[in-house]
Order: sequence, then C-alpha cells, then structure tokens
Amino acid sequence: MFLRESAEEASFRAEVRDFVQRELPIVIRDRVLTFQRVERDDYVCWQKILHVKGWGAPAWPREYGGTGWNATQRVIFEEECFAAGAPRQMPFGLSMCGPVLIAFGTEAQKAKFLPRIIAMDDWWCQGYSEPGAGSDLASLKTRAVRQGDKYVINGQKTWTSFAHWANWIFCLVRTDPEAKPQAGISFLLIDMKSPGVTVRPIRTLDQGADVNEVFLDNVEVPLENLVGEENKGWAIAKYLLGHERTNIAGIGMCKRLMRRVKEMAGTCTKRGRPLVEDPRFRARISQLDMQLICHEWSLLRIISLESGNKPIGPEASVLKIRGSEIQQDLTELLMDIAGPYAVPYVPEALELGSTVQTAGDPLLNPLAGQFLDMRKISIYGGANEIQKNIIAKAILDL
Repeated sequence: MFLRESAEEASFRAEVRDFVQRELPIVIRDRVLTFQRVERDDYVCWQKILHVKGWGAPAWPREYGGTGWNATQRVIFEEECFAAGAPRQMPFGLSMCGPVLIAFGTEAQKAKFLPRIIAMDDWWCQGYSEPGAGSDLASLKTRAVRQGDKYVINGQKTWTSFAHWANWIFCLVRTDPEAKPQAGISFLLIDMKSPGVTVRPIRTLDQGADVNEVFLDNVEVPLENLVGEENKGWAIAKYLLGHERTNIAGIGMCKRLMRRVKEMAGTCTKRGRPLVEDPRFRARISQLDMQLICHEWSLLRIISLESGNKPIGPEASVLKIRGSEIQQDLTELLMDIAGPYAVPYVPEALELGSTVQTAGDPLLNPLAGQFLDMRKISIYGGANEIQKNIIAKAILDL
C-alpha cells in the first residue's frame, strides 16, 4: 500500500471531481451541505445518476455491474462525493445485502435483486436488532416456521433504519429453536408489502424518525427467499457485519465535518477574534485532524487486504470504533464552536425553504441535531463495547 497518490490516482480523482460537480443536482447539494433534511427521492436520484455513469456499485465486481475499482479508488470516490455535497449511497442494499447475495445467493436471487439494488429500484432495510437482541444478536427471537413451500414469520425487529421508506428487508430469523443460539438462525429476504408487516417510527433525540419498529405477524415468505442454507445464517450475518462496519468508518463524512470545523473556527469569534486563533482551540482541531489521518491510513491498509483476496475480518471492528468516535468528536467540536446559538435547536428549520426563525445564523441551528444524531453511531452496527471484545479475542488473543 502506497500513501502517496500516483499520477493515475490523481487523474482518477480529477475525473470523479469533475463528474460530481457537473452532475450532482444543486438542490440536493444545498440540502446536504446546509444539514437540511435529505429526502428519499434525493437518495434515489443521486444513485440513479451514478448508475447511469456505471459508478452505482463502487465495491462490486464488474460481472455484477460494479466498477471493479481497487480500495484506493473507492476511497477517492467517496471523498470527492462527500466533499461536493453528495448524499451518501445507502448501504443497506449496496454494502450489506448485495455482497451477501454475491457470496451466498442463488443465481436466481442474483439475477432478480442485484440489478435493482444498483439502480435503487428497491430500497432495502436491515432486520437484525430486536428488543432484547441488539448487541447480543444471537439471542434473537423472531421465529420462522417452515410450512410446505413457505416460511411463516412472527416477531419484532427494532431500530430498523429507513424501514418507512423500504420495500424489502433482509432478516435474521430463528428456524431451529432447539439448536445452540448461533446454529438455528437463517437469513431471509422479505417483501415489506407482504400482509402482516407493520412499520412504526421511533422518535429520536434530534426529533427525527429515521429508525423504526417492524412487526412481523404471520408473514408468509417463499422458500426461494432463503439465502444460503437453513440454520446457517450466522456465518452470513457475520460476513455482512464486516461490510457494515467498514462502511461506518465514514472517511468521507469525517473529512466533510473537519472542513466544516475549520471553516467555522475561522469565522466564529471569541472576544472579537476568530476561534482558530485561540491556541487551546487550535490544538483540539489539530489533534482531531491527526487522528483522522491515522484513521484514513488504517482504512486503506485494511481494505487493501481485499486486493489480495483476503476477507476483512475483525479488523473492521477497529474501523467501526474509530470512525464512530471521530464523527462524534467532530460534531461535539462544532457544537462548541456554535456555543449558545446551538442550544435553541429548531427541527422545523431543517426543511428546505423553511422560514422558521433561529437564534443565530441558520447554519448554526442544525448542529445540535447533528450532534444528537451522531450519538447513535457508536451503538449501531454492533456497539463499540462489543467491538472491543471482538478485538480482544480475535486480534489480541486475550
């Protein structure tokens, strides 16, 4: 792995930057960069633009419609998209279900679902966590009973991000209650329009409603929607979580937030002088900047394993922990810069075109929401405390 950008990589960066600046709709860019609410149609619109260009699935093999890019190219692509104000590519189909289908799915499942994931004709959500089965995922209770040519599902999922927008959900279900916890689980694809599926939003600290409860009441699922072997879903679950945790590393998001920190520190003042001239504040920014550089190098080193056809293992837990911590630290720093103007948070002001008055500059108002929203990032994808246990056992051999 080389840390200095080659001429080919610099050329690739310029190509991506030019494309994103030309093709990203201004209204979407403005929503993202000013922390306004990004709607379902915005995500779908941007994904379809990338799909037409052939960049819809940066991490997939070419034979399935992916770009075939190496790890460095994917990082460059993500950086440029985030820098320009593009919304993130939704990970549930592209980075979770898609790789699982490529690795474990039948040819019929690949043919049916993969093209629709890249084109974002389907919106996927993740049915993993349950009440009482979040960090201890193996204790999940949602039951799938095989009846002829179908499964009948009963149970509840929770903290299901964007389930209110999704038309498909991939679920872990218990198909053998007598087996050991990890041995009796299967991986199913469920149409959200199936009778018996109910979605109920959960209001979060930032007054958003992106996460939901999903109730499954006698939901019938055809056997053809089983991925891999029955009762062998735990291996698939771990494979998927490796991809999810790498994605949570969030290098592009971290860099965008860091740029915002530096911009605001240069314009917001303390006793008549820009905050960036305060030695203690400047030291906080520098320290976080160095941590971000180390995080990026760690990401490049770990994802370069893929170039050698080595699967990403427990190293993904390192990326998940540091990525989530740095994003939380950056939003905390933004709150500190805004000072008292960040306290009177007005969620309605996040709507594009809103005329609601805020206490200070409208750009300061969303910071409290960002800060509160980022508190969940160290929990989802496997709580950071659980990741530390994985590192202790699987990497440090403790």
